Amino acid sequence: MERTEISSLGEFGLIDHLTRNNETKNASTILSVGDDGAVIDHFGRQTVISTDLLVEGIHFDLMYTPLKHLGYKSVIVNISDIYAMNATPTQIVLSIAISNKFSVEALDEFYEGVYAACDHYGVDLVGGDTTTSQRGFVISITAIGEVAPDTYVKRDGAKVNDLICVSGDLGGAFLGLTILEREKKIFEETGAQPDLENRAYIIGRLLKPEARKDVIEYFAEHKIVPTSMMDISDGLSSEMLHICKQSNVGCVLYEDKLPLNEDSKDFAYKLELDPTACALSGGEDYELLFTVSQADHEKITQNNGLSIIGYITEASEGKTFITRGGNKHELIAQGWNHLK
Repeated sequence: MERTEISSLGEFGLIDHLTRNNETKNASTILSVGDDGAVIDHFGRQTVISTDLLVEGIHFDLMYTPLKHLGYKSVIVNISDIYAMNATPTQIVLSIAISNKFSVEALDEFYEGVYAACDHYGVDLVGGDTTTSQRGFVISITAIGEVAPDTYVKRDGAKVNDLICVSGDLGGAFLGLTILEREKKIFEETGAQPDLENRAYIIGRLLKPEARKDVIEYFAEHKIVPTSMMDISDGLSSEMLHICKQSNVGCVLYEDKLPLNEDSKDFAYKLELDPTACALSGGEDYELLFTVSQADHEKITQNNGLSIIGYITEASEGKTFITRGGNKHELIAQGWNHLK
């Protein structure tokens, strides 16, 4: 593959190159890339803003993460936070810090993934920055969204007797990470080519997650407004405890209600891991965890992609996990800790 040194383009030449095919999709984007700032007008709707930082060696490993997948995922992890506020993402700002090991062609591959995600979710890339990194690749994305006045959903609104619900299935991304880390270690020690055992589903859950735009659209269509919500990036148990703390409530979760994919369960058993533990503590699923009034029970059960996994209690009743055998345990956060 031809290699073009980034230094041959310079900062502004690189920006022009990476954004040469950038097109706007939203009427709210008045002015996009190319000036000192973007201009956005949400026409009376409220604006939601979220930002995330992804650091090579902490959040991703380029040994097994294709740059196109990384670009796609970088967008997803940010707009997932916008959906978790019951809002619609409309724009992103992307900044990167890169070392001289990257070529222009490598960045083209990364941006191909960024634009694929933007196109799929109808989001505009409206600005950003580039700079040099002494080591590795650093990605910072700020996502901007819009929501009808006062219909955004926070983490602190869960009420006693609310239903606890989750979208999709859980634990797959953690298991995908497990197999990739295993094969990386084998390759480094022996040089043997990776054997991914045809585990496309769980590997895809890690390398190419999707944000749950469809769930937010279902809420709007069926007039469901969750009482609290957040996306699952650090593990179900960790996120559930965040909601309980901020809402000043307790909870009961049921093991037999947790949504588990058959491929995930099969691989977990092969590794002698507990699929339930993977679902509770595995991160990066980017599903939505939310609570709703019991009045919405029928609307939730009509959607096969949503699961009711428990209910909200008084804070004094604690945070409880009930196993299939009926045993009660305290719900403990054992998910990903970014600062350890």
